[in-house]
Amino acid sequence: MPNIFLKAERFYLRYITQNDFKELQAILQDKDVMYAWEYDFSNEDVQDWIDKTLECYKRYNLGFFLMIENVSGKVIGQVALMPDLIQGNKYYEISYILKKEFWHQGFAIEAVKTLTNYAFNTLKLNEVIFEIRPENLSSKRVAEKMNAKICGNFIKNVRGKKMIHLIYKLKC
Repeated sequence: MPNIFLKAERFYLRYITQNDFKELQAILQDKDVMYAWEYDFSNEDVQDWIDKTLECYKRYNLGFFLMIENVSGKVIGQVALMPDLIQGNKYYEISYILKKEFWHQGFAIEAVKTLTNYAFNTLKLNEVIFEIRPENLSSKRVAEKMNAKICGNFIKNVRGKKMIHLIYKLKC
């Protein structure tokens, strides 16, 4: 199990590498998985994703991590803890993107709990946020199960399209 960032009960998180292109392509180019982004990822976009992730590791030792199921060794998806700047305010955001075959099995909530625990106990953060599109009901339910509360919203420019995002905040 090389490059492990964190371990959870049913999976571990490991650093993404250039060798993960095909796994990330399977996630980021799945229209059902990426519906909230409202655009199709090209191969160049997948490579940019990897490059930005590797840069985030260098700067913060944080970013997106692959979720690997302990028993099968299958890639479940990816989950992130990373700094974010919204309207001039610095936050630490938790985010996740799971393959369809792993939806509705509790992996998202377990990933959020794992990263929240790391954020509060290891990094000594007082809060984390989730950026969620209003129509993303599944992600809203995960945030609400964690007792995160909406504290605002903002417009995010995604490839020239202005998209409203809710900010859910979870305090330590």
